[in-house]
Amino acid sequence: MPEVIFPGPEGRLEGRYHPQRERDAPIAIILHPHPQFGGTMNNRVVYNLHYTFYNMGFTVLRFNFRGVGRSQGEYDQGIGELSDAASALDYLQSMNPNAKHCWVAGFSFGAWIGMQLLMRRPEITGFISVSPPANMYDFSFLAPCPSSGLVINGTADRVAPPQDTVNLVNKLHEQKGITITHEQIEGAGHFFEDPHMETMIDNVGGYVRRRLTETTR
Repeated sequence: MPEVIFPGPEGRLEGRYHPQRERDAPIAIILHPHPQFGGTMNNRVVYNLHYTFYNMGFTVLRFNFRGVGRSQGEYDQGIGELSDAASALDYLQSMNPNAKHCWVAGFSFGAWIGMQLLMRRPEITGFISVSPPANMYDFSFLAPCPSSGLVINGTADRVAPPQDTVNLVNKLHEQKGITITHEQIEGAGHFFEDPHMETMIDNVGGYVRRRLTETTR
């Protein structure tokens, strides 16, 4: 899988780009957890999400936010990281102008960034939010949430308590025109340590496959 370096707002960003042969393959961008708590694009959840999308026929990009790995810049409390994600999506789209679908998937801090990217980019057709930290960050910007998606978390999550995720999903359920699917993995923690990783990834794969056979947003 090629390592790529592409321009970000604060210098170069480092990524892993995994193209399909088909020119019109759908595209997906994967966003990693918190840079100040060891989050990188090689986090297990991020890595597994990347390959799940690739194996379903997506051209996929994951990358390091500013200040992580070989990405230039320094942590910017989510503001700069959202700009990084927008630059990464620009890069992915420039390489794949004929893509039919565009998805964003994020884990933890990356889920928060991903949901904000969704608000800025109307071309995003679906999202996956894994363990969104609704207790730490304000998600009220999702008014209204522009796309349907999957929120997935573990019932034993001690980082982002499940009740906060339920409250977030309930707010999103009140919106018309989109469908928010919520899956809770029994006994799983924030990082979906084994044996829960496979269950989570199977849920994501099943959800995305269902959505690809539908034409609705």
